[in-house]
Amino acid sequence: MTAIPTTVSTQAATQPQPRPPRAGDLRLRDLRLSTVLAPLAVGVLFLGGWQLAVDGLGIDPYIVPAPSAIWDQLVAARANIVDGMVVTGRNALIGMLLGGLVGVLGAVVSSMAKVVDQMAVPIVAALSVVPIVALAPVLYTMFGAAVDTGRIVIAALAVSIPVYLNALRGLRQVSDVHRELMSAYAATPTQVVRTVTLPTATPYVFTGLRIASSLAVISALIAEYFGGPVGGLGKAITSAAASSNYPLAWAYVTGSIVLGLAFYVVTLLVELWFARHAPRT
Repeated sequence: MTAIPTTVSTQAATQPQPRPPRAGDLRLRDLRLSTVLAPLAVGVLFLGGWQLAVDGLGIDPYIVPAPSAIWDQLVAARANIVDGMVVTGRNALIGMLLGGLVGVLGAVVSSMAKVVDQMAVPIVAALSVVPIVALAPVLYTMFGAAVDTGRIVIAALAVSIPVYLNALRGLRQVSDVHRELMSAYAATPTQVVRTVTLPTATPYVFTGLRIASSLAVISALIAEYFGGPVGGLGKAITSAAASSNYPLAWAYVTGSIVLGLAFYVVTLLVELWFARHAPRT
């Protein structure tokens, strides 16, 4: 009578047990359909209510144009909107790459040298509260409004702060046991950073990049309000509003929203890909 349970338990013990999911197992299918449909449903309801409110209350276009009027301008000016997205997106992308690089490198140096960390605290605090509205004219005076350098610098500054803070937090998550083990192996500081601290901080770095992806677009967009290429979204919004073509201005605003969402989604997809192909620990 006891042979069957013993055999069953022995077979169960010898069968391979499913391992718990790891961070590297993150796949695109983990983004459930509900996470996509729910925002779409809310968006449709919002636009429908917006259209009904404008038509029913007779709201003037200079206050809030109807979604149908904005859509008509989106279709009519789609070529100019796409061109503006390219101009603004290029500045935002370059600024995001530069700001991300500066943020990660600064966090690595701060994690390795306590003096640098203490010196960076007031600098980071000051940069995090600098208004773009005040910074843009100063940079345009330095570099000139006809070139994109000022707008790229503004986007890079906006990106570097959240990336730096999140990367530094991740670098501080390395346990003392791992550091002592690398010290026992006589590893150089560069080897410790490459093999231990950076892999640990990678999820935090991507968190900072996801936050900064939208900031890069917003910063480049606001910087264009104070001068810059005519084809940029910020300049186009200003010109359309100045000519009282408010549906067109909102159409350009819609283009900027799509651009910001595209930056966020691409950053998220890169994070998912990296999590999938990262070395297992």
